[in-house]
Amino acid sequence: MIKEIIGKKIGMTQIFDQKGELIGVSVVEVQPVCLLEKVDYLTKKRVKIGCFKVNERKVKKPQLGYFNKLGVGCYEIIKEVPYETNQELPLKKEIGVEIFQEGELVDVTANTKGRGFQGGVKRHNWRGQPRSHGSMTHRRIGSAGASTYPGRIVKGHRMPGHMGNKKCTIKNLEIIKVDKENNLLLIKGSLPGGINSIVSIKKAKK
Repeated sequence: MIKEIIGKKIGMTQIFDQKGELIGVSVVEVQPVCLLEKVDYLTKKRVKIGCFKVNERKVKKPQLGYFNKLGVGCYEIIKEVPYETNQELPLKKEIGVEIFQEGELVDVTANTKGRGFQGGVKRHNWRGQPRSHGSMTHRRIGSAGASTYPGRIVKGHRMPGHMGNKKCTIKNLEIIKVDKENNLLLIKGSLPGGINSIVSIKKAKK
């Protein structure tokens, strides 16, 4: 069976576990994905999956020809994922949240929320400059260059700039509940990204 699947983050809620403790969980909608075809490389074996079924009018012609060649419906996202080589894959069939079990640990990857252009205090947690005693630069970066040698700003120097919207992976999150009827996964804790963001859920390596 495949080791990774694509879902959509719906939001967060709270539920009681078996011990009666209230815990926060993230709700991820995992629509059934279609196993399109195997792609075997020299060092790894992968299978292409199609995620989020769409109308053929929303698919470009080269992709439409690819789906028609396989004899399957049209999907918004195509991704190569690893699979367990000791099991037979039901190609051109759909599978969903049943590949996971309650209590299993997973790694979740998604893009973080974009924060736009931010200054050094927010982006790098700088302390800032004095607020009083005549200081007129409270949140500015101050001197950024070097002395006579090398006489330039060294590469990689922390400065204001674009913040967020980067790929982030949170490891070893526990699956609290698998709702097969509604195609939902309840994962303990928070996940990167905002509501309706695309998340990748794969079985934990460690």
